[in-house]
Amino acid sequence: MPLAINPILELPFTSFMPQASSNAQAEFLSHLEHGGILFLPNLGFEFAPSETRFLSPDWSDGQSKNIYLRGNNRTIKGAKGNVEELAAMSALIERYSSRATSLIAHLLPSYMPHAKLANSSLRCVEAAGRITSWRKDDRRLHADAFPSKPTAGTRILRVFTNVNPQNKPRVWNVGEPFADMAAKFLPKVPAYTPLQAKLINALGITKSLRGEYDHMMLHLHDLTKADAAYQANAPQMRVEFPANSSWVVYSDLVLHAVLSGQHMMEQTFHLPQESLTFSAASPKNILERLAKRAINC
Repeated sequence: MPLAINPILELPFTSFMPQASSNAQAEFLSHLEHGGILFLPNLGFEFAPSETRFLSPDWSDGQSKNIYLRGNNRTIKGAKGNVEELAAMSALIERYSSRATSLIAHLLPSYMPHAKLANSSLRCVEAAGRITSWRKDDRRLHADAFPSKPTAGTRILRVFTNVNPQNKPRVWNVGEPFADMAAKFLPKVPAYTPLQAKLINALGITKSLRGEYDHMMLHLHDLTKADAAYQANAPQMRVEFPANSSWVVYSDLVLHAVLSGQHMMEQTFHLPQESLTFSAASPKNILERLAKRAINC
């Protein structure tokens, strides 16, 4: 079933330091916070000749699907190689992180006093055909939520760039509005119990105490992925992000499924609720309207 409204807003910029008017910036902000995707079809990220060797899954340590730098600890993870190779990979990812930060600063400058740098990654594993559990299968429509890392209401903003050297697209399905999905599945979410949250935190299953908001988001993530009929019949739109293009999205708001694609750079930013201009469109406020009560984080 196709979507009623195209969620893609195409931007013409070719630089990670785009110049846009204040009116344009306001349009970008509104589109993004209401569940749209900012698509920059002509914005690629260049590798130095010595860096193209890293466009291979062979650099993965086999324990993680991504090679990444953590938000606070910028020691490279998920990679194998000697000291020189790991340093070169780290420098590559840091350079992309700097470009992505510049992009947000120019497109969405109101975020910069609040945006917290999170993981920066190089993703060279092919998405299609990856063998994994249904819960971890990102080829199924979902909004991002994390079992071990509660967000406490912090938003998940991501910048992606397709760096595929064979000019292959990154292919997504983009789903229906978050509110429509949540209205279907929220009644199926089990009641939140603080005692259980304390127990799983004490056992080390979560890195911090999981509040009711993260409890709801995680169950919505799992319920949508587990529902075969929903996956087959829910409104959705196929989007191909070509090589040398970039896109910006709130991945906790936009339902998405990664169907195929290999070789991508990614930067995540965390933003507090109070940094939002259209907070009523955030997942937390949508869930509170549906639940008809306040939800703790």
